[in-house]
Amino acid sequence: MAMATINPTTGETEFEVDLHTPAEVETRIALAQTAHETLRTMSYAERAALMIKAADLIESEVEQTAIMLTREMGKPIAQSRGEVLKCAKSMRFYAEKAEEFLAPQVLADPSTVNASQAMAIWQPLGVVLAVMPWNYPLWQVIRFAGPALMAGNSGVLKHASNVPQSALYLNDIFTRAGFPEGSFITLMISASSVASVIDDWRIKAVTLTGSEPAGRAVAERAGRQIKPSVMELGGSDAFVVTTNADIEAAATTAVAARINNNGQSCIAGKRFLVFADVYDQFVESFVSKMSALKMGDPMDETVQLGPLATANGKRDIIELVEDAKAKGANILCGGETPEGPGFFYPATVIDGLTDDMRLVMEEAFGPVASIYKVANKEEAIKIANQTTFGLSSAIWSQDTAEQDYFVQHLQAGAVFVNGMTISYPELAFGGIKDSGFGRELSDAGIKEFCNLKTVWKA
Repeated sequence: MAMATINPTTGETEFEVDLHTPAEVETRIALAQTAHETLRTMSYAERAALMIKAADLIESEVEQTAIMLTREMGKPIAQSRGEVLKCAKSMRFYAEKAEEFLAPQVLADPSTVNASQAMAIWQPLGVVLAVMPWNYPLWQVIRFAGPALMAGNSGVLKHASNVPQSALYLNDIFTRAGFPEGSFITLMISASSVASVIDDWRIKAVTLTGSEPAGRAVAERAGRQIKPSVMELGGSDAFVVTTNADIEAAATTAVAARINNNGQSCIAGKRFLVFADVYDQFVESFVSKMSALKMGDPMDETVQLGPLATANGKRDIIELVEDAKAKGANILCGGETPEGPGFFYPATVIDGLTDDMRLVMEEAFGPVASIYKVANKEEAIKIANQTTFGLSSAIWSQDTAEQDYFVQHLQAGAVFVNGMTISYPELAFGGIKDSGFGRELSDAGIKEFCNLKTVWKA
């Protein structure tokens, strides 16, 4: 068996690599364990110097790395460059902040617990397994690896099968920066082999970004072994536009929220809930802008929408749209599969949705927007919260009381007011309900894979 790069623009296989044998997997996990034993004894300053070197390397290689990302999963080349640079930024953030985030928490008055001194300290857990997806082949991994290594953990990566070049690049970047061998190492294995890796005594925790079924399987396995896990799963984010919104700004941002990364983002705006008073105005602007997007070869700097990453992903989007069509939905733009090579699907806007349509409850992982006309904020909240997902959300309104209402009532891990959801190293990231549990980024992300140890002294 092998992992392969199938260029989504052409549908042709460009690169293959064999899977690791069980013996090779054992060797690599052993290296990761040894690396952790070294990393945990290093100072924050020593780890930070290495992390900054890794960030410098990534930044210096931005152009060739961006080309690799675009050829592996099809995102427009400018977005690939942005992903690479975002990785470097996050690595520097944790190099600077890790010691502050994990500083001992000293109890000001230890006599309240009959002690002369009382505190809590954070310590690394050990080797952490990361099971990662293809949609952000570097960023999804680095946003885990940066904080994990700065805390003194080591990491092993099981990457998606269609981005082997990204997986190999990540395998090498930390070693080239001077980290102890095995500090972050890639396992080229199949999904069916993940369970046995989780079971290995040296794996102390698991993090997964991916689909809900994958998350359920990995979380269940980790739970059997009583190992902590972080699950960042699917999303069907609500994007609410009220009567008090700046409609043109909302429509412009809604397009970016829906088609960024070719629509293949868990935090993309997918369901657009628009108040009746401004519905026609918003829809006219939104559909016009979606229709005008240039779709084509993502290596072309002028292209705004590239192909879906995989043939299966294209099939899934087609099935969702065709189901909605067959049940009476209105296709306002797009909705027709283009001829020719590659995994292309046009920017599509659909309204007239009814509860029997799959799009109402399922995640559309591609450039397909569902629009709902709502009478008021109560109806908007009802529709926004009716799915099993709860990753992020957006609310557009100039009225502060209205903003506060949605912030309080939207069931999601984040609410962005008059903007679109974006991940920042400074902000905690994660969801609720079927979108998962645990948090990445900020101080929360580095603490997920540390032991909070209480220290009491008489």
